[in-house]
Amino acid sequence: MSANENTPILEVRNMGISFGGLCAVSDFNLSLRKGELVGLIGPNGAGKTTVFNLLTGVYPPTDGYFRMEGKKMNGKYTHQIVAAGVARTFQNIRLFKQMTVRDNVLTAFTKDIRYGFFSAIFRSSHFRNEEKEIEEKALDLLRLFSMENKAHTIAANLPYGQQRKLEIARALATDMKVLLLDEPAAGMNPTETADLVECIRIIREKFNIAILLIEHDMSLVMKICERIIVIDYGETIAQGLPEEIARNERVIAAYLGEQEETPIC
Repeated sequence: MSANENTPILEVRNMGISFGGLCAVSDFNLSLRKGELVGLIGPNGAGKTTVFNLLTGVYPPTDGYFRMEGKKMNGKYTHQIVAAGVARTFQNIRLFKQMTVRDNVLTAFTKDIRYGFFSAIFRSSHFRNEEKEIEEKALDLLRLFSMENKAHTIAANLPYGQQRKLEIARALATDMKVLLLDEPAAGMNPTETADLVECIRIIREKFNIAILLIEHDMSLVMKICERIIVIDYGETIAQGLPEEIARNERVIAAYLGEQEETPIC
């Protein structure tokens, strides 16, 4: 690995947030490098989604900081953080349900638009050429997910698993460097989950982006994550390789109390 590849794309140091004196996340640290896939796990209410909200500007951290490619992101608005290269999906799918699959992806290409107001009004050749180029990019993304034949389908009419894939495709359209996946396998059947795992692998191979994954399907986490961070009550209680996390007594206690077996093996 070269020095450049070894430099974190996303660096989080001592980040935390409190709500009315209640500490939701405390002293969270993370270094995420290009092409890495790291899992963020913990019991319900542990603070996982709060970490994502901090990393996307939904909440400003009350402690610590995070940087994208060396640039401090504290105090940035969500659209500025997206422009810096961070994109996310949500626990509850957030699509433009009454728009077509194609149009959902096209909405994420706004940063690629260079034509001006009058070019759009008068539909100049510059406008038409850019619109054609952006549409081709959108269709390329849909092909990646084997959804090109659904381009003109209303998003609300897609099966659940395909809605998940569409949300990821739309995130990819922002040309991100870090992708935050918040429980992407939630509500999926085993076939859909296997399809999702394959999609994530394709994304990594094609785009070489860094991925931070929240997921309760531990078989999926253990299968695809290179490192895992475990938080409980907002604090990091363990981090390491999947096999190390599976044997960690604090992790076992956090998930199952005093029971001897872990659900993440």
